Amino acid sequence: MSYIKYPVGNETRYYISSLEGSAEEIGKAVRGHWGVENSLHWKLDVGFREDECRKRKGNSSKNFAIVRQIALNLLNQEKTIMKTGVNAKRLRAG
Repeated sequence: MSYIKYPVGNETRYYISSLEGSAEEIGKAVRGHWGVENSLHWKLDVGFREDECRKRKGNSSKNFAIVRQIALNLLNQEKTIMKTGVNAKRLRAG
């Protein structure tokens, strides 16, 4: 187990990790993970307004999350429509 001190701008972040590597290498891995995570969730939040969803009963929230993910994958594969965002593709498909 190693303790890593990684300066970011005016902040310093501390990590506890069993990974081998320098602070810079682990910092790049952390930023890379959040870059993928943020871009995916941003598309779901903006294109499908996922944060505004109020489905809470039973498995409905999980089921709708799966349907949204399938729809997002299909919209990302759509290449015949001009280069527009997910929201515009979704509305046009509707």
